[in-house]
Amino acid sequence: MIYPLLWMLSSSLKPSDEIFGSLSLWPSEVMWETYPEGWEGLPVSFTRFFGNSLFVTVLSVIGNVISCSFAAYAFARLEFKGRNIAFALMMMTLMIPYHVVLIPQYLIFLKAGWVDTYLPLIVPKFLATDAFFVFLMIQFFRQLPRELDEAAMIDGCSAFKIYWAIIMPLSLPAVATAAIFSFIWVWEDFLGPLVYLNDINDYTVPLALRMFLSQDSISEYGQMFAMSILSIVPIIIFFIIFQKFIIRGIAMSGLK
Repeated sequence: MIYPLLWMLSSSLKPSDEIFGSLSLWPSEVMWETYPEGWEGLPVSFTRFFGNSLFVTVLSVIGNVISCSFAAYAFARLEFKGRNIAFALMMMTLMIPYHVVLIPQYLIFLKAGWVDTYLPLIVPKFLATDAFFVFLMIQFFRQLPRELDEAAMIDGCSAFKIYWAIIMPLSLPAVATAAIFSFIWVWEDFLGPLVYLNDINDYTVPLALRMFLSQDSISEYGQMFAMSILSIVPIIIFFIIFQKFIIRGIAMSGLK
């Protein structure tokens, strides 16, 4: 598991002719300049690309946490007509590959005038479109005692008040798990931005990394690997800090 990361780190410091010509992980000459050259080596600075990715990722995480927790609360704690059918339809969407709905979604966003904007990447996250996170939170919400809801209702709490003041504070592990996975998946998403973004100033980090590869001229592999190393640093830091929430959230929502 570690070797690909070590190889990429080593390749980011090697001369270009050694990247694919040498099996050694230790470069004959350490090329630290690939990092500043890669950061400013494209028509747009990587500062802009990191900012774009951070903007899309943060809003997507907020949207997923809010909308998926709303949907999960409705399925897990509320009684309404057609709940079982709606839940079954939601679970069925987990079996539909993203590529199947890609063209219909693109046509919808094209008619709405959203293509070449961040809206197709962000707005669906506020509509609970990621059924995996809904299911994850449902499993956690169902473990919380129903007596909490009944006591809150006796005290005059509405359904939303119960959700906000009781369910959410007790469900921090599940919410944190959804936020972490959402952060990782959106940050490294390549296909979505590739389809909907056309302006280089709006590119996210995965799209920017592709620009180092050229069919007409020399590909800057060293710079690409250097920027790839920097692109995974936020994910690694995020994972290390919140690792305990991932383990606790999955364990408490999936084992019982």
